Amino acid sequence: MKRTFLTAFFFFIALSAKGQKQAVSSDTIALFFDELATASSRNAGLWNKDLYGPVILIDPKTREFFANEPDSEGILKRNGKIYSGVLPASINIANTAVNWGGKRWAMIMLPLSQDKESRINLLAHESFHSIQPALGFTLNNAENNHLDQKEGRIYLRLELEALKQAVRSTSQKEMKQHLTSALTFRKYRNMLYKNSETAENLLELNEGIAEFTGLIVSGRNNEQTRSSLLNGINDFMKNPTFVRSFAYYTTPVYGYLLYKKDKDWNKRIDGKTDLTGYFIKAFNVIIPSDLKKAAGNLADRYNGKSITEEETEREEKTRRLIAEYKLKFIQQPHFEIKFEKMNVSFDPRNIVPIEDKGTVYPNIRVTDLWGILTVENGALMSPNWDKISISNPVKTENKKISGDGWILELADGYTISKDESSGNYRLVKN
Repeated sequence: MKRTFLTAFFFFIALSAKGQKQAVSSDTIALFFDELATASSRNAGLWNKDLYGPVILIDPKTREFFANEPDSEGILKRNGKIYSGVLPASINIANTAVNWGGKRWAMIMLPLSQDKESRINLLAHESFHSIQPALGFTLNNAENNHLDQKEGRIYLRLELEALKQAVRSTSQKEMKQHLTSALTFRKYRNMLYKNSETAENLLELNEGIAEFTGLIVSGRNNEQTRSSLLNGINDFMKNPTFVRSFAYYTTPVYGYLLYKKDKDWNKRIDGKTDLTGYFIKAFNVIIPSDLKKAAGNLADRYNGKSITEEETEREEKTRRLIAEYKLKFIQQPHFEIKFEKMNVSFDPRNIVPIEDKGTVYPNIRVTDLWGILTVENGALMSPNWDKISISNPVKTENKKISGDGWILELADGYTISKDESSGNYRLVKN
């Protein structure tokens, strides 16, 4: 199979904002677009490029969406100052960038936050994804499965605790001390896990830089920005997993603190920059040569004892969960579906890496030439993203097949068959 999924879009369901209830009218939607346009214009110097471009705001329940400009294929209908339509079922819904109707759009799910700065932050983040290829940043979302391991989680949490203290610092000297601690924890974590520095860097260059952009464009003052960063880290710590979402909370802190010192730092990086090395040099930090000893000595300053206790307890629970997933998707009969031209959306906050077998996504939606798969109770994605495994089907109604927490809507020309010797099901192209 040609690995066409490498050029497909990887959609991420971003963190939902608090206090989101609001009426959606054409005037309200137009106001949101105007807020982004104004904020983008004010901050055009951030990247020497206006972020404001084609934007879609979409209701994930009805698939109705609103756009700030017409599409190139004449699909959308004009509605006052805005345009509207219904997104085809073949396109996944998420906070992301998407090619549709002859244009590249920033797509954001409704409802938006009632807080203006939070709204603009999210809109600017996704708008950055629309222009990032033109800025030299490759769309790349590397998995960081080591951040689901005990030591990986401990030293990420310690890094974030140090970053919180850096944000709270009242002097440059104090801030530098905490940044040194944070980067020491990071370097030690990367030393523990082979190739982890590269994987983390790829996600930070993608989601981290996008979130830094949103933070700056949001228009928050210094006090509001510090509060947003601190609250964001505290909320992030409650996530079941860190592997796909940590970059939202690391890069923005380093980036914001450096931005206060150098407004042009981001213009000197691209998709090949080593952000860790860049920040170490930019903050004039000296990393200790004995990382293990230094990290051990620093841990107690950042709640290291309780973090280690919590992660030890979590490790045992995770071990039991992984055993259950192995039984369900590998050892006992299951349904394996190979990809042809895959497009996927999922929640990055609760995924579970299964050693070298792949990653379980509790909630995921896949569209392909063979149809649409919607999963709400777990599916195992292979390590190289060429297939997905779910539990065996229990019900078939024409082209609609369902099982434990999943529904498969088959396209014409496809059926399923059972291997009587193994009990496994597979997809068959007629």
